[in-house]
Amino acid sequence: MLKDITLGQYIQTESFLHKLDPRTKIISAFLFMIVLFMIKKPEGYYLIILFSVFTVLLSKIPLKYFLKGLKPIAIIIIFTVTIHMFMTPGRVLATLGPLQITLEGIKQGAFMGARLILLVSITSLLTLTTTPIALTDGIENLLQPFRKIGVPAHELAMMMTIALRFIPTLIEETDKIMKAQMARGADFESGNILQRAKALLPLLVPLFLSAFRRADELAIAMEARCYRGGENRTRLRQLKYSSKDLGAVLFILILLSGVILIGR
Repeated sequence: MLKDITLGQYIQTESFLHKLDPRTKIISAFLFMIVLFMIKKPEGYYLIILFSVFTVLLSKIPLKYFLKGLKPIAIIIIFTVTIHMFMTPGRVLATLGPLQITLEGIKQGAFMGARLILLVSITSLLTLTTTPIALTDGIENLLQPFRKIGVPAHELAMMMTIALRFIPTLIEETDKIMKAQMARGADFESGNILQRAKALLPLLVPLFLSAFRRADELAIAMEARCYRGGENRTRLRQLKYSSKDLGAVLFILILLSGVILIGR
């Protein structure tokens, strides 16, 4: 299950999405998430799903990575759909004791489930097609206007990128600790959900120690390279918008505007 988390991973392919400016992808993902919460009709979801499938195919990343990324939230999706099925008032389709399944509940549950899947897929697509360094530069550049009001743009971008980058590392570390404890007789598979959660508690101490050790090593490495924050810092690669980026942004704006008009 831990290896199924794809958030924070980067996969190199020669795709159109990989060549786009990171700011274009960040802005597009942000607009996509906003529009996703504005859709009220099924037609809007149909269009946004087609667009999501198109972007996944355009990235040339195997579909299995996106399917793996959905496994960790499968329980959340099922729980959300089930709650809406039984708790939304409307036309009753079936009765299970004191609970009633309604047509409106099924529709609302399907909408919420699709929304969660699309959010995870687009977020994963952003990190899968953008290197951590490019992501840092893009976030920092977008936060630059807020420096006038005291927002530490460089530091925020650095912290966000390090957090994303260390997700796969901590997952790998957790997997190693679990295997080491299973070799010593620990059982993480049997029992109900509460028993499994209780069995994971012994993982927290070594995992926190490992995270603090890695953070200390990272700080020492940054100091050894004379890192002093974003002041007067230069970059080897400068971000530049190209005609591809402008075309992509224009296409996204037109498409999302159409989705809003159709979906509402």
